[in-house]
Amino acid sequence: DSCYLPPLRCPAVCRLDPYDGLPESYLIHGGRTPNNEISSSLYLLTMDSRGCNRKLTVRCQEKELVAEVPGARYGHTMSMVQSRGKTACVLFGGRSYMPAGERTTESWNSVIDCTSQVFLFDLEFGCSSAHTLPELHDGQSFHVALSREDCVYFIGGHSLTSDSRPPRLFRLRVELLQGSPLLTCETLDTGLSISSAIVTRTGPSHKYIILGGYQSDSQKRLECSTVILDEKGIQFEPLEPPNWTPDIIHSRTWFGGSNGEGSILLG
Repeated sequence: DSCYLPPLRCPAVCRLDPYDGLPESYLIHGGRTPNNEISSSLYLLTMDSRGCNRKLTVRCQEKELVAEVPGARYGHTMSMVQSRGKTACVLFGGRSYMPAGERTTESWNSVIDCTSQVFLFDLEFGCSSAHTLPELHDGQSFHVALSREDCVYFIGGHSLTSDSRPPRLFRLRVELLQGSPLLTCETLDTGLSISSAIVTRTGPSHKYIILGGYQSDSQKRLECSTVILDEKGIQFEPLEPPNWTPDIIHSRTWFGGSNGEGSILLG
């Protein structure tokens, strides 16, 4: 039942906790391929340990979306929300190529910020809907998205239009009403100026560590922050960074990801 999963750069990856007897799984959307093509595919990756030899089986399925489907992109985020006993996925941001009618030979590989629409879809039926919110009027990519219950927080990000990383922080609330969902957005004042950061969750509570990323094209962010999501909202706390090795301090690029339970893998 598996399909081929292409090697993707900067896709949106979202973890699904085990539920209804189903194992832990991951949603993977979009991304850029080594051939410089930008994907619009959605994959469901599940891991299952079977038998006494503890062999790990990985299964990959391509999922179809219908109705208002998000276009091909990379550098975006996906987050899971829960409301009124229902679950849905929120997709936001990213970059894509210029529309075909606007591309010239010189700008053939030029990318632009995707529109600031929010896409909401359910995994059971694959129905997707697009939502435009006045607070989200600029495109952003490589931001951080953290969710708790019916809220998603968008932190930082880079805008190609202004070539900046403003300290943005938005709280998106999703109510999964019978019929049409209701989305509302609020601009908060305590954001971070950051892009391409690495995030790890430190336990069962909604406590995270944000590490790395960029403050500008030529300045990496060597600080760390703890982020706590609770009933009151979102809280940021400075965290003592590790003793960075010279290789990391002087390298040009952050590369890595969460290894789970407070561990981060850097390369």
